[in-house]
Amino acid sequence: MTFLMGQAHEPFQEREELSGTQRRSENRAAIVSYFESGIKERGEALGIELERILVRHITDENGDDSLVPVPYSGDLGVAWLLDRLRSWYPDASYDAEGDLLGVARPGESVTIEPAAQVELSAGPFIDLRAAQHCFEQFQRLLESILAPHGIEALTVGYNPIAAARDLELIPKERYTYMDRWFQRISDFGMTMMRGSASTQVSIDYTSEDDCLRKMRVAFALTPLFALICDNSAIFEGAPREHELVRTEIWEFCDPARCGVVPGILDASFTWEDYADHILDTPAILIPNETGRAHYEERTFGEVFAHTVMTRADVEHAVSMFFNDVRLKTYIEIRPADSMPVPYVIAYAALIRGLFYDEANLVRLEERYASVTEEDLAEAKHSLMAHGYAGEVYGRPADEEAQRLIDLAEASLSAEDRALLAPLADLVRSRRTFVTRDQR
Repeated sequence: MTFLMGQAHEPFQEREELSGTQRRSENRAAIVSYFESGIKERGEALGIELERILVRHITDENGDDSLVPVPYSGDLGVAWLLDRLRSWYPDASYDAEGDLLGVARPGESVTIEPAAQVELSAGPFIDLRAAQHCFEQFQRLLESILAPHGIEALTVGYNPIAAARDLELIPKERYTYMDRWFQRISDFGMTMMRGSASTQVSIDYTSEDDCLRKMRVAFALTPLFALICDNSAIFEGAPREHELVRTEIWEFCDPARCGVVPGILDASFTWEDYADHILDTPAILIPNETGRAHYEERTFGEVFAHTVMTRADVEHAVSMFFNDVRLKTYIEIRPADSMPVPYVIAYAALIRGLFYDEANLVRLEERYASVTEEDLAEAKHSLMAHGYAGEVYGRPADEEAQRLIDLAEASLSAEDRALLAPLADLVRSRRTFVTRDQR
C-alpha cells in the first residue's frame, strides 16, 4: 500500500540576505512577543473545538430516502442556521459583502469552515464538567433547530456522502485564495478544506521552555492521538483504502505549513526559530487595512521586508499554518477527527492527564526524546497501514496507546477519570470508531 506522504519542508536559505529585509529582526521579535503574550502563570485550562458536517435527508417521488450536503446558502443552508442561532449567540460577524460567517457569546463562538462545516469553539475550561455541559447544550440546540427539517449535524472526520469537488466553498475570500494555492500542490488541499472535520484541544504554557517541551511531546504523540480518535470511514464518497484518513490529508496538502514544524523536535529549537519558519513560508493571502484579502505568493518575510508586523499581522500569519500541533497564544493539538461529544470530552481529559501532570509530562518527554521527523513520518505510515497492529517508534502501537490511557487515568481526579472512560474503553478494545462499527 502506498501513501502520498508529505516531504520535509526545507526552509528558504539566507532569506534575510536574499530578500534585502531590513525589518527581519523586528518581525522575528514581533512574532516572539506574540508567543510571549500567551504565557500563563499556571497551565490548567483547556480550549475545545468541534466541527460538524451537516447533511439533509431528502425523500424522492418513489419514497426513497437519500442524504445531500447542506451548503452555506439556500433556504435551509448554514447561513440560515447561523441566523437562527443569533437568539442564543448575539454577537455576529460578517464579511465585506454582508454574509453572516459566525455568531458568538462570551466563552463560545460558532463559526464555519470552508465548505460550511459548523464549528463550536469554547473555553477556556478548568472544569471538564462545564465543558461537557457546554457541548451537550449546543448539541441539543442544534438538534432542536435542524431535526424538524430533516438535517443532521454529523460528528465524523470526513464528509460521508460527497466528494470534495462537489462541495461549494463559503463566500469568504480567505478560502478562495487558499483553495487556489493548495490546488497547485495536490488534491489533498481540496479534501482538507471541503471534506474534513476535526476535534482540537488547546493547552496553556508557562514559559518558552514549557511551551516547546509540550509541543515536542505533542508532536511525538500525534500518530497515537490520530489512531485513538480515527473516525473517517469514507473518503471521497467511497470506503477508505487505509486508516487515519486525516493523517494523509494533512501531511500532504501543503508540506510547507502542515505536519511537523521543521526542527522543533530538537531540544535546541527556540521561538526565534519558529518565527523564522513563519517568515520563510509563502503567505497565500494578506489582508489589507479594510480587511479585504489579496492573493500573495511571496513569503511573509518578503511581504513585510520594510514594515514591522502588527499583532494583527502576526495573528494572521500564524493562522496560515496547519501543523499537527500549532502555536498561537496557546498550543493547539490538531490530529483528531470530529467525534461524538462524550468522546470529545474524554479526549480533553486525556490531554489534561498527559500534559498538565508534571510527572507524566516528564515521563513522556524522556520516552520520546530521541524521536526525529523521519521517525514521526514512519509512525504515521505504519498506523495508516496497520492501525493498532502498527508500530510507533519501534514499539507496538496498541501498547503505546494503552500506556497513554494508563498514565492519564493515574493522574486524573475520579470525576475526570469517569469522563475519560468512553475513550479508554475504545482503546482497550483495540478498535477505532470505524473498525468498531464494522464488527
